[in-house]
Amino acid sequence: MLKTHSQKMKKNLDLLYIVLIIYSFPVNVNSQEKDFKSYEQNIPGTDLTVSMIPIPQGSFTMGSPSSEKGRSADEGPAHEVQISPFWMGEFEITWDLYHLFMAREIDHTNGSFAKGKEVSMDIDAVSGATTPYVEMSFGMGTEGYPAICMTQYAASKFCEWLSAITGQFYRLPTEAEWEYACRAGTDSAFSFGDSAYSINDYAWYANNSDNKYQKVGQKKPNPWGLHDMHGNVAEWTLDGYDSDIYGPRKKKKVSDPYQKPTKTYPRVVRGGSWKDSSDKLRSAARRYSEKRWKMRDPQIPKSKWWHTDATFVGFRIVRPYTTPAAKDQKTYWKEKHTN
Repeated sequence: MLKTHSQKMKKNLDLLYIVLIIYSFPVNVNSQEKDFKSYEQNIPGTDLTVSMIPIPQGSFTMGSPSSEKGRSADEGPAHEVQISPFWMGEFEITWDLYHLFMAREIDHTNGSFAKGKEVSMDIDAVSGATTPYVEMSFGMGTEGYPAICMTQYAASKFCEWLSAITGQFYRLPTEAEWEYACRAGTDSAFSFGDSAYSINDYAWYANNSDNKYQKVGQKKPNPWGLHDMHGNVAEWTLDGYDSDIYGPRKKKKVSDPYQKPTKTYPRVVRGGSWKDSSDKLRSAARRYSEKRWKMRDPQIPKSKWWHTDATFVGFRIVRPYTTPAAKDQKTYWKEKHTN
């Protein structure tokens, strides 16, 4: 009996150790010990915050099986991917936050409060978005509503600005990180199951959006606490789009894949939007940017900051647990841009 009891105790301790590794994850990175838990990123000079959720390291099957209803060919072959831990924004970035980046009126607060130690850069070196020639919410709402119509370049510059003013390293998610976080440990078509029967509880899409985006966070979150991963607005990722990129990855398990863009179009957006049917909101569904998203832009050359015709595209941010070296950080914010 004593031996059996000891074995049970050891098993319980082993399980506790695994849980602590996944959810606490305190290690020394850049001489800074980080507690891997949810937190609110304060925005200096304002009462606004960005709610960040810890996404544990792990592996998942990226893409969809050929039997999945609504599947497109570019979602296969399904393949195993290993993902390192990171934090992800609980909500899509709203106009309240994006307007701060556009106005740049709080830049003077830089250095007047306790900053993180992951990023050290002069905020004046961060380029600012040009004022759009039309009101980019198109009357759908701003306070608490997701920001839209920015290019991937502009979304990355927001991340650079936020990193400079807070001292923490932020960027867009990779396509693999995005799908991993969306699935939240599930392998079904949606994070809530294979059927779209209960999708109204989790997503704003063509059937319930009243033909416009809605305030963030009103629908149920996925199992990891992230809201609006299905629908509301589609979301930028870092990756360039390649319809055949999954094929080579099938041969062996890959870790933290990232398809670095070599040209402006096409680039990957994920999640589906308020304009889409339910099949476009599946965890594995992929979409890509197009030049026609600037069709109504009268500027010559076209603006590198705005997609006037992409009223369905926004973004959310991530913060990797392991901060890249200073010399590598800019590669995530300053991708080569061509029109």
